[in-house]
Amino acid sequence: MSSPDPHVRAARNLTDPSPESTPENKRPRSPGNRGPVVAVTGAATGIGELLTAHLAASDAIKQVIAIDERRGEVSEATWHILDVRDPAIAEKLRGADVVVHLALDLDLETDPAARTAYNVRGTQTVLTAAAAVGVHRVVLCTSAMVYGALADNDVPLSEDAELRATAEATGVGDLLEIERLGRRAPRAHPGLNVTVVRPTVLVGGTDTALTRYFESPRLLVVAGSRPTWQFCHVEDLVTALEYAALEKIDGEFAVGCDGWLEQEEVEELSGVRRMELPSAVALGAAARLHRIGLTPSPAGDLAYTMHPWVVSVSRLHDAGWRPKWTNEEVLGALLEEAEGRHTLAGRRLGRKDATAAGAAGATVALLGAAAVVRRARKARRRI
Repeated sequence: MSSPDPHVRAARNLTDPSPESTPENKRPRSPGNRGPVVAVTGAATGIGELLTAHLAASDAIKQVIAIDERRGEVSEATWHILDVRDPAIAEKLRGADVVVHLALDLDLETDPAARTAYNVRGTQTVLTAAAAVGVHRVVLCTSAMVYGALADNDVPLSEDAELRATAEATGVGDLLEIERLGRRAPRAHPGLNVTVVRPTVLVGGTDTALTRYFESPRLLVVAGSRPTWQFCHVEDLVTALEYAALEKIDGEFAVGCDGWLEQEEVEELSGVRRMELPSAVALGAAARLHRIGLTPSPAGDLAYTMHPWVVSVSRLHDAGWRPKWTNEEVLGALLEEAEGRHTLAGRRLGRKDATAAGAAGATVALLGAAAVVRRARKARRRI
């Protein structure tokens, strides 16, 4: 999923220049190709870019329409340059059979209100525009986080389990609202099919609170919790999205590696030791640090490192899909990506800060920062 800056509103004509949608930019197809025309939003970056390139190279796809606020690198696609909230997107979707909507902002550093405004309004506009021009399927990509991380979750969860997440973790409120819009759309627009794809912990050029967890010098474990880890490599997400675009699967389904890893297995495989904290201390400190702006992650993100939220991927299996990556392999890839990065309590540190804090570990830093907050408050009261 791409992370466009919702604050950038360049003073430009949001309709695409004619050279960018000329026939020369379309990938030559054989006359007998009768595959679908697939539009991808958020096509210039992240998952959108990977999917656009993958579909453009597929003989099963007739044409790829790529939509973003800037032109991407996939020359075989037909590009349209505009904000997905612009109602003019309807004309750009005309002729598409399927839309895969990946223009989401889930950046940890984005202002939450701006992020929600972008994500919700963009999804509303895409669903309405797609229905208006006769697109018969929209594929939405959210996250398995919508199931919620709770101590009493089944392991694994069924794909049709109740969505019990709250809006307390980064972006999860947006994802729940996007799913609500997806459920309502077919009722408001008969003939429109909405498919929802829910990846587990996404790895491969991604930056989330959960990937940053593995950038810490110690793995924070809340005492008495039962963490379980199920990863999804972006390459597997791309092939699952292709299955949805080709109508090999529909409805709501999860995508990720088979099975899961217990916390002890993660620690053994990674070689990173744990530091334990009582729940009240960890959650309280995380909430305070976020409230004063020292960390980008709200306390709600911590629940996803405490409680199980692994999920069955049986629907994709039934459709013939298999992941290419195992949990162990994705964890290895994540650790390679994290090498050289230093994060404490969800906050990225520069090299100087990391050197000073590395020996102390993430937990000590968390407690130390909380102590600083308490001292500052006491000082203000004395003034």
